[in-house]
Amino acid sequence: MTDRSAQLHSLSIDRDEPEVRSGVSLVTVLGLLVVTIAVTAALMWFFVAPQAPATSPVAANTPAAVQPATETPPPARTSGLVASGYVVARRQATVSAEITGRIRDVLVEEGTRVEEGQVLALLDDTRARIQLDLLQSQLNAATARIRSLAAQLTEARLVASRASDLAARDIGPQANVSATQSQVDSLVAQLAAARADREAAAVMVVSQQDLVDRHIVRAPFAGIVIAKNAQIGEILSPSSAGGGFTRTGVATLVDMESLEIEVDVNEGQIGRVSPGQRVEARLDAYPDWRIPAHVEAIIPTADRSRATIQVRVAFDERDNRILPDMAARVIFME
Repeated sequence: MTDRSAQLHSLSIDRDEPEVRSGVSLVTVLGLLVVTIAVTAALMWFFVAPQAPATSPVAANTPAAVQPATETPPPARTSGLVASGYVVARRQATVSAEITGRIRDVLVEEGTRVEEGQVLALLDDTRARIQLDLLQSQLNAATARIRSLAAQLTEARLVASRASDLAARDIGPQANVSATQSQVDSLVAQLAAARADREAAAVMVVSQQDLVDRHIVRAPFAGIVIAKNAQIGEILSPSSAGGGFTRTGVATLVDMESLEIEVDVNEGQIGRVSPGQRVEARLDAYPDWRIPAHVEAIIPTADRSRATIQVRVAFDERDNRILPDMAARVIFME
């Protein structure tokens, strides 16, 4: 019994023995958390705080009053006046021939850039060239006749000289002198007439050559073809007397360097517009593109029906995006 009691006593728990704690204490954990928060706050302040601009030693020692101040002009302000209009060309022409004829060839298409004097189209000049050849033959015949008369005149003057010598020595009759001299005078007159005929034939040749050249349609100025108005085989005439089947022009040519904007300004607001005034143009096709421009001229007449005055606005810079007949809006600056 004693041994069994001893064994049971050894298995009992002693409440008075101090507890053995394992792991990290709560105070240590709280301390580490506080340190972590402090380090994180310091790093955030270092990276987020604004940096002061670095200054060179010379700039640091220079007084603030000595540093020059850069003055920027104030931006232009709008006057509140806005007008609408269209892009137009000051130089635009429908090119045609000076004569009536059938179109043999058209050498341009829409969008073709041409130079001044460049050939745009050719008319059928067959009859004109036949007439030119005839007049050239007449000119050649007149030149040959002059040569023939000149040779006859030389011979007649020799005959008249011999007859005069014989008559002076009382060997030949005086009548021969008169006859030969008359022949010389006749040939001189015929030669003068032949020379006049040659000059007339030369003038006719030049006139016919000019007529042949009129069968060639050329560009009156440099520009871009915006419309092709005729085709090969059609009749071209500077007038419309031929009816609907007759073309009055080969192509429409525009000088892109002469593009400007025409706007209508209300009569009550025209006092706020002056020649040379700065404006800002905006095309409906490119609403975010602000084009610098200026007032070129104010047309000195008013439209009675609309109570407006036309104002011409010229572009300060050229761009291929600006095309004729584009809708535009103009904002006038102060």
